[in-house]
Amino acid sequence: MTNTHVLEWIWLDARESLTANDLCRACGLNLGDLHELVDYGSLVPLSGAGDEQVFAADCVGPLRELGKLRLDLDLDQFTMALVLGYLNRISTLERQLQSLQAKTPAHADEAHRDVF
Repeated sequence: MTNTHVLEWIWLDARESLTANDLCRACGLNLGDLHELVDYGSLVPLSGAGDEQVFAADCVGPLRELGKLRLDLDLDQFTMALVLGYLNRISTLERQLQSLQAKTPAHADEAHRDVF
């Protein structure tokens, strides 16, 4: 008998939102970890969501990476909060870079490479 892994693929739009349970399931974290990240202020739920915490879908990528790093490096909660802040900053900088690259004409990019 073969061991079959079921993978769940979801296309997330950055404008979407997820409940805390859905976010935990998507990122491999438990609710306790998620609540501690909120308590540290490194993960902020959307405002006006009512009693249940709801989060923006764009936090899934950094939280998945955090989950992997936590397992690989055996991170404690405080360190997880710090790392999540850095992962969010990296994600923001990557989006800004892609936006700038999209606005730069192709011939300007080639000329810049010749200088270095």
